[in-house]
Amino acid sequence: MNQTNKTAAGVATGAREYLTFRLGEEEYGIDILKVQEIRGYEQPTRIANAPEFIKGVVNLRGTIVPIVDMRLRFNCSEIEYNAFTVVIILNLGSRVVGIVVDSVSDVMELSAEAIRPAPDIESAIDNGCILGLGSVSERMLILLDIEKLMGNVDMGLVASEA
Repeated sequence: MNQTNKTAAGVATGAREYLTFRLGEEEYGIDILKVQEIRGYEQPTRIANAPEFIKGVVNLRGTIVPIVDMRLRFNCSEIEYNAFTVVIILNLGSRVVGIVVDSVSDVMELSAEAIRPAPDIESAIDNGCILGLGSVSERMLILLDIEKLMGNVDMGLVASEA
C-alpha cells in the first residue's frame, strides 16, 4: 500500500478528501477528517488580552471552543461578516477549535499527483503548515496542515509546558 500524505490517518487509495473554503480570493483546503461540523457565524464572547485573531469563545454543547478568524490570522483585509460567513469546528485530537472563513465551497478528492509542493516564499502562513498546492481544473487550492497550524505557539492556543 502506498501512503501519500503526511498525517497518521492515511487513506489506502492515495487520494484524500479536503473541505475547501474561501478567504477573499484565495481558496484553501483542509483534511475533511479534522472537521467536526460547520456552523453559521455567531458573535463569540471576547477574551481579554487574547491575540486579535482570536475572536473569543463559544459554548458548543458544553464545550468551550476558541474561535480563530483566519482572515486576521493570515493578515488578509477585513470584511463584514455576512450570511455566507461560517465557522468550521475542528476536532484536533484533544482540542476543539473553530475557524471563521468567508465561505465553504465543497469537498474535493485529490490524488497525490494533483498536489504540488508549495513554493518556498515569505508569507503569513508558516511554510511548514502548507501541505502543498492542489490543482483541479482551473482551481488552485492551498492545502493546509490545520492541526500543525493551530498547534503553533504563536496561535495562542497552546498550553505552556512547565
